[in-house]
Amino acid sequence: MAKPKPGMGRGLDAILSVSAEGAATAEHLREIPLDVISPNPHQPRRSFDQDALAALAGSLGEQGVLQPVLVRPRPGGRYELIAGERRWRAAKLAGLETVPALVRDRDDAASLQVALIENMAREDLSPVEEARACAALVEELGLTREEVGIRVSRSRVAVSNLIRLLDLPDEVLDLLQRRALSEGHGRALLLAEDHSQRRRLAASAVEEGWSVRTTEDRARASNAKSAARITRPRDRKAHPDQEAAAGEIAAQLSICLGADVRVKPSPHGGYRAEISFGSQDEALELAQRLTVALLTKG
Repeated sequence: MAKPKPGMGRGLDAILSVSAEGAATAEHLREIPLDVISPNPHQPRRSFDQDALAALAGSLGEQGVLQPVLVRPRPGGRYELIAGERRWRAAKLAGLETVPALVRDRDDAASLQVALIENMAREDLSPVEEARACAALVEELGLTREEVGIRVSRSRVAVSNLIRLLDLPDEVLDLLQRRALSEGHGRALLLAEDHSQRRRLAASAVEEGWSVRTTEDRARASNAKSAARITRPRDRKAHPDQEAAAGEIAAQLSICLGADVRVKPSPHGGYRAEISFGSQDEALELAQRLTVALLTKG
């Protein structure tokens, strides 16, 4: 069995500990009729597997809903889902009349954040749904990518890589949504410089069953002006993941060294770091500090 991603599949209890204020707010558990609950309009999930819903409905029909949904009160005695739409839909399919629910008063921003984080904690989201959830946390709520990473147990670079998938054309996003291509394939296709190349390469990757590595190679080749240029390593474009990682490495090194550090990725997966100094004294001071640190550690 594949090892779950960090932060994935943790369940609603763990997710509810994260709120807009950074702590759980007061809540009330009660049984609420299904017909007075409405879906969350900010729900990032665009589709629900009907077979999986039917299987869940069968389980709920026998055992009931063991994990409550999260709702907030709305005018007219109604409630709006914040998290748990899949269980709500399955409960309706099972013919249940009520569902256990945690009732919370939340503003729109907090409601959206919990819904998105709950979705990111599920293992069955497509890469596109995950990317849209991360993008919404950044664009709609103004969170930094590092803050998003903390909430979903991913690195800032991983969050950036996900969001970049949304730069792909709709036809390619549809293939990722249907899992005809993987997240790795999507990132590889970003190496191609225009949408027409990305569409063509994506179709070929599906039809011919390309690996991610093959897709990367074909995407790089699609940008070449001639066969000679393809074979010259110094002309090969760095992978977008490397570009993002280079920025992260440069930022961390700059903080640690107290100097301006630039990092460039190489076509073969390595990195080259350059440190800039305003004067000879600055360079000597850093060299002395590093020497002292090494001697102290030894």
